[in-house]
Amino acid sequence: MVDESLKRLLDAEAEAENIIARADQERQAIIEQSRHDVQASEQQLAERVQEIHASFVAQAEQRAQQTIAELRRRHAERSAALRTSAAAQEHLALDAAVKLLTATGKGKP
Repeated sequence: MVDESLKRLLDAEAEAENIIARADQERQAIIEQSRHDVQASEQQLAERVQEIHASFVAQAEQRAQQTIAELRRRHAERSAALRTSAAAQEHLALDAAVKLLTATGKGKP
């Protein structure tokens, strides 16, 4: 009977060691899977950051091109307005010069 109890105790101890070994293997597998998942997540995040950066750069370039086009348009409009104003001022100056010259000529006998 003591032998039977001792045998059951040894069997229980062996079974406990097997359970512990399996649990340790499962724990190691879970740790490795978690590491793999973290690495995959980090890789996806790095790729997403690159995509976001590329998108941001593309949008910034597009806004810069729009700003440049708007500035060129404004410059062309301002240049045209200045040319028109300069031409009008030139005509006024010529008219004033002609009046001045003809008025000076009238005063002489």
